[in-house]
Amino acid sequence: MLPLWVSALVATLLVQTVSSFSSLAVPLLGPPLMARAGLQPESIGLVSAMTSAGICWCLACGGPMLTRHGPIRTLQIGLACMAIGLFALSQPLGLLGLLGALAIGFGTGHNTPAGSQILVRAAPPRHRTLIFSIKQAGVPLGGALAGLVVAPLVLAQGLSAALGTVIAIALLTILLVQPFRRRMDADRGTNQPGWARALLSPAALARSVRVLRAHPSLPLLTALGASFSVMQSCLMAFTATYAITRHDASLAEAGRIVAAMQFSSMAGRIALGWLADRMGNALRHLVLQAVASALAVALLVMAGGQGSAALYACAALVGATAIGWNGVHMAELARVAPLHLVSDITSAAGLFGFMGSILGPLAFTLLVSLTGSYELAFLAMAAQLAAFGLASAALLRRHPPAA
Repeated sequence: MLPLWVSALVATLLVQTVSSFSSLAVPLLGPPLMARAGLQPESIGLVSAMTSAGICWCLACGGPMLTRHGPIRTLQIGLACMAIGLFALSQPLGLLGLLGALAIGFGTGHNTPAGSQILVRAAPPRHRTLIFSIKQAGVPLGGALAGLVVAPLVLAQGLSAALGTVIAIALLTILLVQPFRRRMDADRGTNQPGWARALLSPAALARSVRVLRAHPSLPLLTALGASFSVMQSCLMAFTATYAITRHDASLAEAGRIVAAMQFSSMAGRIALGWLADRMGNALRHLVLQAVASALAVALLVMAGGQGSAALYACAALVGATAIGWNGVHMAELARVAPLHLVSDITSAAGLFGFMGSILGPLAFTLLVSLTGSYELAFLAMAAQLAAFGLASAALLRRHPPAA
């Protein structure tokens, strides 16, 4: 039998990768999906915002579901929600598609609290940040696979067949993680009542905010994560559409650009997790990364007229920085949180992060609609991250983080 931490990492990494593959297939299909609905390409930001709204709903009110069913069963429920959402999105009705995006987000949202609950109990403390980062590397791995696979599927089989394949992969993964359930869900609260009612409970939302008072570093960590999320959500939602509409890339080439960004993010998350373990100060590490990420996005915008090689290289740099922060952030949240509040605190911090993921694409869509410039919108999102990183650095100099 595998050691507990290995089983935990395998199960969470598999679900994280498939969830990312499934959810990131949607923005990759942005142009044909929006064209079928009779909308402008930048309207994919509305779908992205609805997906993030579903994640916020899950993080705000899904805690009792996790307690009742255990982390593995909760991850399986999330995959089922994603499959249902993708099916709804594959239909030609606009409102049904938006509800499908909400369901995809709700299914994706379980990965953060359930994965954190599993790993914080199983991971050796001296390698915790690295293990969290490996698990989070499933996000860009899934995105890279989507970039390489989804566009050729659309070209060969059509839009509906491509979405059907993604749905089948999500359903298969539910079966693949079932053998892990006995070990990982042993302490689930089988007598937990009212978890379904909590999904619509304002009290559950209020509690998810109150837990962020459990440690002095949590408010700054949460706000920094929200700023990163604004930037990351815009990169995820608009990079493919930007490459197609502004640089005349084909759907397949746009997928390869996204894949380069995602593969670099996967490597960056693992390397940054290892580095943060060695530095011993994850919060300062994140502040430095915020500024570096903003500079990388500025380079991506300037690379547009320098040829495809520069575009690929800058996309990879953006992936390693602006999309490589999550593992360090989650590990630091888990480190400072009381053990019994780990899933609640990661859910609450994630809630604010995904609020940024709602506002970011909406603001980006509005900026593009008003100015016609994707470049200006990307620079505005980078500017808010740089400003927040510099403000956080000043705050840390005055008030060093508590241990």
